[in-house]
Amino acid sequence: MEKRGLIFIPDISGFTRFVNQTEIEHSRFIIQELLEILVNSNQIGLEISEIEGDAILFYKYGEAPELKDIYEQVEKMFCEFHRHLIAYERRRLCQCVACKSANELSLKVITHYGEFTGYNVKNFSKLIGKDIILAHQLLKNDIDQHEYWLVTDGLMQNESRENLPDWVNWNSSAKQTDNGMVGFRYIQLGPLKDTLPPDEPPQLDIKNKAKAFSISKEMEGEINTVFYTAIDFSSRHRWQVGVKRIDEVSHHLAQLGTKHRCVLEKGQVIMYTSNFSYSPDRIVYSETEQKKKHEGFFIFEKTGNNRTRVTIEMYLKKNLFIQTIFNLTMKKKFEAMFRQSLENLAVIAKDAKLPVDLEPVAESEHVH
Repeated sequence: MEKRGLIFIPDISGFTRFVNQTEIEHSRFIIQELLEILVNSNQIGLEISEIEGDAILFYKYGEAPELKDIYEQVEKMFCEFHRHLIAYERRRLCQCVACKSANELSLKVITHYGEFTGYNVKNFSKLIGKDIILAHQLLKNDIDQHEYWLVTDGLMQNESRENLPDWVNWNSSAKQTDNGMVGFRYIQLGPLKDTLPPDEPPQLDIKNKAKAFSISKEMEGEINTVFYTAIDFSSRHRWQVGVKRIDEVSHHLAQLGTKHRCVLEKGQVIMYTSNFSYSPDRIVYSETEQKKKHEGFFIFEKTGNNRTRVTIEMYLKKNLFIQTIFNLTMKKKFEAMFRQSLENLAVIAKDAKLPVDLEPVAESEHVH
């Protein structure tokens, strides 16, 4: 028996081009996070029928919600979606095509009220009905831009203008569907991006610090390859002396603020990715200890064709007593450890392959 209810479909615009033209592993993580954000932004009790690659089919049986409530749901999803993309663009480390083009993705939302029902196949629930088909057909329309909220005429009957923001300006259109000509109205959602607060990357570096030592080595390897080999958490133990493994990484795609646990031969330490700047000839990356007692900088400089100089600098929180004790009892040991670490890195980087596909690097610098 068919029931009446709201059909609500947020659809990620640019998804097909994004997946087809980008490194598939990283694009998978990016899309997965965006879909999770849409699910977590549900505030009006929507149910999920299925996730359709780049879209989510939400529904809610019963009377149509007030247009104001639907708008507020659309606004929340759109803003959370773009807040995440803005933050990732500011904080990302990766220079692959997927990560660099993620901020070009956008969101459109189709809302319709009609009749539909569901059926189960083992553990899977599906919706069927002419209005489900109609809603999907409305995803293909003649709207030029791809950041909009589309509302079919049936949902507009009880529209109350005073309950919607002043900037809302409806456009009218129609589409020929299997159910005949369907009228709808839509608004562009782009203005909502102007309301988002600026992203403030986490301040994790040590402001008042003193350099403890600096070790450098030039090695064979293209700068991006050496960089990715060095910061790859899964293989850090292969070259950094004293590290058994790195685990409990807080994010699939390393970025500013990523937390990880470094398990050492003796003990463990929690570290955060704290600084990053990128240019074709120089990359700077740092990790700060959780209590901000010390910070390590990894500097990669292109020195020639397939040649890179790697410098490791250790900084301590500025404290005369601690600095003196370190210089007297630990400095030589740490210098020897990191000198050997760079020797190990040179061996690994020589035959390393990039884990992602990089575009030809732009001349502009990407700095956090």
